[in-house]
Amino acid sequence: MDPYLQEWGGLLLRWLHVLAGMAWIGTSFYFMHIDAMMKADPDIPGGKGGQMWEVHGGGFYQVRKWLVAPASLPPDLLWHKWEAYTTWLSGFCLLAWIYYGAADLYLIDPAVAAIGPVTAAAIGIGGLVLGWVVYDQLCRSRVGQNEVLLAAICFAFVMLLALFFQQVFSGRGAIIHTGAVLATWMAGNVAMVIIPNQRKSIAALVAGQEPDPAFGKIGKVRSTHNNYLTLPVLFLMLANHYPMVSSTPFAFVIVGLILVAGATIRHFYNIRHRGGGNPWWAWAVAALCILLAGIVSLTASPVGRERLGLAAVEPTSAALPQGVAAPPAQVVDIVLGRCSMCHAAEPVWAGIAIAPKGVRLDTPEHIARAAPAIRAQAVMSQAMPPNNVTRLAPEERRVLAAWLQ
Repeated sequence: MDPYLQEWGGLLLRWLHVLAGMAWIGTSFYFMHIDAMMKADPDIPGGKGGQMWEVHGGGFYQVRKWLVAPASLPPDLLWHKWEAYTTWLSGFCLLAWIYYGAADLYLIDPAVAAIGPVTAAAIGIGGLVLGWVVYDQLCRSRVGQNEVLLAAICFAFVMLLALFFQQVFSGRGAIIHTGAVLATWMAGNVAMVIIPNQRKSIAALVAGQEPDPAFGKIGKVRSTHNNYLTLPVLFLMLANHYPMVSSTPFAFVIVGLILVAGATIRHFYNIRHRGGGNPWWAWAVAALCILLAGIVSLTASPVGRERLGLAAVEPTSAALPQGVAAPPAQVVDIVLGRCSMCHAAEPVWAGIAIAPKGVRLDTPEHIARAAPAIRAQAVMSQAMPPNNVTRLAPEERRVLAAWLQ
C-alpha cells in the first residue's frame, strides 16, 4: 500500500474512532449516573420509574425514566445506538487497516509464531467472534443469574484469551486484540441485546400491549456490564503504544490487574452516585492493582529484570520476512549508527528502558521487518530520530530512500 495512503488512512480512522468513543462513553456514564440519581416522580406510579433534576449551560433540565415503558409512545424518540455502532465499526476498520494491512510489521512476530498475514487476520477475527459467542452464551445461561460467578468466569476467559494471543501475535497485536474482544462485548450488548429488546418493547406499545419488563431488565444488566468494562478497554487500546506493557511475557497478568482496577473504580462511582456511600476501599484495590501492573511491566526490559533480580533473557533475532531481501551493508551501518541506541534489545540512550513501540533496529533482520516504519518515520516525514538527535544526515536519508524504493 502507498505509504502516504497508509498514514493518512490510519490517522482519519483513528480520529473517527476516538470521537465516536468519546460520544459512546459519555452517554454510557451519563445514563448510569441518571439511573443512580433517580428520585420518585408524582406522575409515575411507585416502582415504575422516577425523575431527576439537572442544571447545565444556564438552564434546568427535568429527566424522567419509565422502567418499562410510558403509557403511550411519544412522537419523537432519540435512539442512543449510533455512538456504539460507529465506535466499533471504526475500531475494526482501524484494526484491519493497521494490523491486518501491515501484519508483517505490527501483528506478526516470527520469534513468537511463524504465521502468514492471512492466518494472523483469521485468528484475530476468529478471536473476536469466539469471544462474543462465549460471553453472550454465559450471560444467557444460568451462570448469568449469578453476577459474581459470571464476573469470575469472564475474568478467567479474558485472561486465557490474552495468554493465547501472546502465543501467536506480537506483543502489540496481543494487547490490541484482547481489548478488541472486550470492545466487541460492549458493542454486541448494544446491537444484539439492548436495542433489539427496546424494539420489542416499542412493538408491544404499538400493538396496544404492555411490554414485558424483562426486556428492560436484561438491557440494563448488559448496559451495566459495558459500564464496568469501559476503563479496562480504554487502557488496553492505549497500552499497545507502550512496549513496557505489551512486550513483557506477563502481559496477560497486566490485563487481569487492569480489569480489576478499572472495574473497582467504576464500582466506586456507581455506588457513590446512587447514595450508597463512598467505598474508599475500591481506590485502594485499584491502586494496588496498578502498582502490581507497573512492577510486572518491568519484566519487559533488561534493566527492569535486573532491578527485580530476574535472570536476563537472551535477545532473539527474527528471520527475514518472506520475499524480503537483507538490507545492504551501507543501510545497516546507517540504521545501527543512528537508530539502534534506542531501538535495541537493551537501549543505551538515557531515559529509554525498552525499544520505543517495541520496534528493534539492531540486526539486519529487524531492519528489514521495520522497512515500512523506517520509510514513514525517517524518509517521508523525517520525524525520526526525534529532533534529529543522532544527526541523521540528508545523504544518509537518501541512501535509506533508495533502498526502500
